[in-house]
Amino acid sequence: MRRRGDRAKRLGKADLILLFVLLAAGIAAFFSVRLLTQKGGTQVKVLLHGELYGTYRLLEDQSVSIRQNGVVTNVMQIQDGKASMIQADCPDKLCVHQRAIDKQGETIVCLPNQVVIEVEGALEAGLDSVSR
Repeated sequence: MRRRGDRAKRLGKADLILLFVLLAAGIAAFFSVRLLTQKGGTQVKVLLHGELYGTYRLLEDQSVSIRQNGVVTNVMQIQDGKASMIQADCPDKLCVHQRAIDKQGETIVCLPNQVVIEVEGALEAGLDSVSR
């Protein structure tokens, strides 16, 4: 004889299908919102040891040598509106293997050399929300 609690603990085929559909819908909604709200950047900011090294426009194809103590440690390339690290003298070269970035907030980090490349939007000259 079955007890009432046994039936409540079992998941049937229909329950599993419903859970799968809800999970898939949630994942699709998450990525759709993320894709629609993420904006393209207009410039990259390079930080070296936490301090601003330089700011470069994504519209201008260029190669930037990042120097520390007179030695080139990293080379960033901007091409077709995307920034990537194409060369580094660090042992693991994880930064070189990261994909090119072009959306606001995306970063490439070279931890051994303490180099960070971050995509930003345009700096707006004008009133901010605090100004009157």
